[in-house]
Amino acid sequence: MIPVYIIGAGLSGSAIAREFADNGFKVTIWERRNHIAGNMYDYIDAHGILVQKYGPHTFHTNDKKLYSYICRFEEWVPYILTCGASWNGQYSPTPFNFTTIDTFYSKCEAEKLKKALKQSFGSRKSATVVEVLENKNPIIRQYAEFLFKNDYAPYTAKQWGVLPEAIDPSILKRVPLRFSYEEGYFDDIYQVMPKTSFLNFFNELLNHPNITINLNVNALNHLAIKDNIIFWDNKPFGGIVIYTGPIDELFDLKYGRLPYRSLHFEWHYSDESSIQNAPVVAYPQEDRYTRITEYNKLPVQNVKGSSYAVEYPLQYINGADMEPYYPVLTEDSQNQYNRYRLLVNKIHNLYCCGRLGDFKYYNMDQALKRALNVFEDIISKID
Repeated sequence: MIPVYIIGAGLSGSAIAREFADNGFKVTIWERRNHIAGNMYDYIDAHGILVQKYGPHTFHTNDKKLYSYICRFEEWVPYILTCGASWNGQYSPTPFNFTTIDTFYSKCEAEKLKKALKQSFGSRKSATVVEVLENKNPIIRQYAEFLFKNDYAPYTAKQWGVLPEAIDPSILKRVPLRFSYEEGYFDDIYQVMPKTSFLNFFNELLNHPNITINLNVNALNHLAIKDNIIFWDNKPFGGIVIYTGPIDELFDLKYGRLPYRSLHFEWHYSDESSIQNAPVVAYPQEDRYTRITEYNKLPVQNVKGSSYAVEYPLQYINGADMEPYYPVLTEDSQNQYNRYRLLVNKIHNLYCCGRLGDFKYYNMDQALKRALNVFEDIISKID
């Protein structure tokens, strides 16, 4: 069997590693951090509360096969994530719904607006803010403009560091408007959290005699590409390499740096059991931070007090002790990424995937599906 090197021990790299290992391949994972699990890494803090170091994650999907896959490695429990937004001294659940309308409109105006939405959208349960902004009914359009001005626009400006009109529409479409009083951030059939922890899930996923894990290793100090050939420690490497890091750094920024957003978290503890209405609340009108995550609610934990993280988005700067969390998807950045992807395609034993390797905003189920598809693509080419 040819050797398999995987760069990165996040969800994409770990799932591919397990698939290769189950098929008899010897797999070596190289991870620059001091832990596995990527941005899903969680741990018990000094107050006995399970927290997520890199921001809130829940697993949700409509794909039964993906749900069955994760259940091989951890027991999962139902968890319906509720989120909210706070501005003008008021709180509203998100996605915005009829409660939002009742909160910010008079009773008479609220009834007119809800009636207009039902007439315009019929039996539909939701629509994107982009659709509602383009609605011909001025009452509906004004509602969308109100939300855009007070939430979408200021939140987007802080989160992405660019004007809303420059952002790929897919970002604005991620959170719909609901035409009911229904709450809950996602609508997927399967919405779960690990019974033990995300870290336990990864420990089981990577628990295989064919998998070797090397932590605290920057693979780019060993890996180089010359004339479309992969070199490892200055020697040609004939095995398979799956790279899940930033694709631009793999090629020494040949076409310039792709734009990513990073995050800074300020951690706090309160003796109070609850400091906000939902586990994750956005604060679009605050100067610098975007949201606060209260971890004794994510998942619900029978603990004293509350550990919470205040989230500040930043421009990613390589070498500045930052993590590249989110690709900034604009027309220019995607054209730039496509040039890097063409370089990857020229190397027969190199594959990129994951949020950073694909330069794409994935949810966890999307990342897992993509990883399993990449494995199937690779294995189909092996004699």
